Amino acid sequence: MAEAVSARAPYPKRPFSGRELFFSIASLLVIAILVQTFYATVIRPRAEVLLAQANQVDETGSPDRSKLRSVWVVIRDVEQEVAFILALWSLTLIAQQARALSRNRKLLEKVYVEVDENHVVLPEDARAYARPLERLPFEEQEMFLPRALMVGLNRFGATKSVQDAAEAVIDECEYESSRLDAQLSMVRFTAWAIPAIGFVGTVRGIGHALTEAQRALHGDISGVTLGLGVTFNATLTALSLSIVVMFFLHQLQQAQDRLVLDTRTYIDRGLIRHMRVYK
Repeated sequence: MAEAVSARAPYPKRPFSGRELFFSIASLLVIAILVQTFYATVIRPRAEVLLAQANQVDETGSPDRSKLRSVWVVIRDVEQEVAFILALWSLTLIAQQARALSRNRKLLEKVYVEVDENHVVLPEDARAYARPLERLPFEEQEMFLPRALMVGLNRFGATKSVQDAAEAVIDECEYESSRLDAQLSMVRFTAWAIPAIGFVGTVRGIGHALTEAQRALHGDISGVTLGLGVTFNATLTALSLSIVVMFFLHQLQQAQDRLVLDTRTYIDRGLIRHMRVYK
């Protein structure tokens, strides 16, 4: 029993959490600085020009309100800026996970256990088949496929049971699924936070419109119009960005599920079905 429990003992805990945390914080800061710079130098100056033109009256005595629907005006407020920062950060985290996923998928093209149709794997052979995996670079050892293969071989050698080895591989696949799902927790939070930021802009715009209600009673509805514009612009931008983030998030989750299933199939066909126990 003790040998079975220690099947994953040769592999220490994953040491990359600090690196991943540093990447997340650093990428958030870089994106925030870049977006703030772009807003300060491009978006808000152009939006102010368009707003000034929208308040000017033409020869008929009516202002040209069509400029208020310009994309520069729609995304000019602080809520839209925060939504863009969170959306770009989410896409960066998704890209990072997709890159790691691609590296794991490339390992499925390699042959780690040299077993053909004319040979079987006995419990006493498990150690010999595990040695090439132990000689791999540590970073490759910690990747999903070599780790799952090592777990299956260790369990088979310890328990001398094909069923236990198969269950160990299944458990490792479930562990990997849970780990991949946990890594997306921050992306899920931002996917929820982006619409929430849009609703904050909605509340702020409605509040601004209500403060201008007194002036609207005297015929000046520009303040109410501007407040309602903030309301709808913030909601429109946030919901649009949320749709984009959720699309790529679900694509990544689908790719992760496929990786786990393909890895399980790889181990079943390349290792488990060759295992034999002769009594």
